[in-house]
Amino acid sequence: MRVVLQVVKKASVTIDNKLYSQIDRGFLLLVGFKENDNEEIIKKMIDKIISLRIFPDEAGKTNLAFQDVKGEILCVSQFTLYADVSRGRRPSFINAMKQDKATLLYDFTLEYIKSILGDVKKGVFGADMKVELINDGPFTLMLDSEEL
Repeated sequence: MRVVLQVVKKASVTIDNKLYSQIDRGFLLLVGFKENDNEEIIKKMIDKIISLRIFPDEAGKTNLAFQDVKGEILCVSQFTLYADVSRGRRPSFINAMKQDKATLLYDFTLEYIKSILGDVKKGVFGADMKVELINDGPFTLMLDSEEL
């Protein structure tokens, strides 16, 4: 599982020129899955993300975790995180999990976040989404389950 985590002041998803979901301060999570990812990996990744101390305290030091600032999460599926560009000029997505299985893991990810925080905003798996954000910092992290 790969996640691009962006600390945002605001983020939104628009589908077919209609606002689908939006958040204020919090995390925009772009999530991608590969074969062999499972629910235990998702739990480990989400637990890590929520516990990261990456919000500034009153002294400006990154000492506060997600729940300390009562942030919101917008979680968007992003199979392109597993693009392979090592050959040629066109990305290969052979390393990305197939849609039917990835959809189930994306749904589990949303439910797991919701079980912890009570709410999560989302995109639509496989939809043509327009994602807008105001990155705070900017503060962006790339997390890979193989590195945790």
